[in-house]
Amino acid sequence: MPRPLRILVAKPGLDGHDRGAKIIARALRDAGMEIIYTGLHQTPEMIVEAAIQEDVDGVGLSILSGAHMVQFPAVVDLLRGREAGDVVVFGGGIVPDDDMRDLAALGVAKIFTPGTSMQDIVEWVRANIIPRGD
Repeated sequence: MPRPLRILVAKPGLDGHDRGAKIIARALRDAGMEIIYTGLHQTPEMIVEAAIQEDVDGVGLSILSGAHMVQFPAVVDLLRGREAGDVVVFGGGIVPDDDMRDLAALGVAKIFTPGTSMQDIVEWVRANIIPRGD
């Protein structure tokens, strides 16, 4: 039996609204995944360090502050720099369509916008993230 997916859920930057991140973390946990929640005000370096230490399969970033074009690519780049580019980075928040396309080109696998159902997120994670090393 394969091990459960390990997903790190993080709030990069100064955004202080974590209700959505906690709801996502709970939904993924209830779906049988191992969840590491880093809490508020994380730097990309802190997020990547936690991802490496916890040997996660995916990193879910939540941001409402508008800094997604800085924070999300920084996490992707730092993971690649730590030879962990196979960790799938996805996110959620208020992100304009044009920025979603740009983030996808930079390596962010998926952006979920407000109103996305928990079931859709769980299904996407299961379909697009596999345990690393398996």
